[in-house]
Amino acid sequence: MQILKRLALIVIGPALFLFICAAPYVCDRRRGFRAWYWRLVPRSCGWLLWFLSIRVEISPEARQRLDVDVNSLFAVNHRSHLDGFALLANVPATKWVTFGAKKELFDNRLIGRGFRAAGLVEIDRKSGSQALQVLTRAVEAMPLRRSLILFPEGTRARGEALGGFKAGILLVARATGRSIRPVVIAGSDALLPRGALMPRAGTIRIEVMESFHPDTGASVDADVDRLRAGMVATYDAMQG
Repeated sequence: MQILKRLALIVIGPALFLFICAAPYVCDRRRGFRAWYWRLVPRSCGWLLWFLSIRVEISPEARQRLDVDVNSLFAVNHRSHLDGFALLANVPATKWVTFGAKKELFDNRLIGRGFRAAGLVEIDRKSGSQALQVLTRAVEAMPLRRSLILFPEGTRARGEALGGFKAGILLVARATGRSIRPVVIAGSDALLPRGALMPRAGTIRIEVMESFHPDTGASVDADVDRLRAGMVATYDAMQG
């Protein structure tokens, strides 16, 4: 069955990918486009994981936290390219999300316009202060039930533990008055390690933590350390 599913993915996968990429170019000016598009994307992620025989374990309590979440930013640790697919496939329809993406992707002629139409937020890593302003304005313009997903490690962690956290998500949270919803992912790097082209079948685990509220009476660095410490403890518990 796994072989048949992967053979089917060879045919269906490219067509699905092209549709996801092309839809923003064709429908971006239609009323309600982003609403139905962001319902379609999570379903597509779920189909992809099914074809790859990858299962996602997430508790009913974690799903409930996602379902009722408002006025937040998502802080997600980054283990592999499977992380976004696993998370999106398990975001309830009542919860809207979007991603920040590096400027180089927006400059790409093939996908740049689609990224803008889909509502992704451009991040210029070469200009920290300008990137922070762009993120802050984008979050301020979002409805309360939409959350921007950010990876505070900045890139995929190279070791077994979580990498160091950058302060950007804390600065945006403080500037916009939003809380932070920590989401911890484990197991995705074992299925798709760096350099691998095709993931192995297996299980990815997701935990959704209680809301993290920035402490404006403490330094930003102290807040970053507190956020990371909580996510590290959860990640270590999931590994055990």
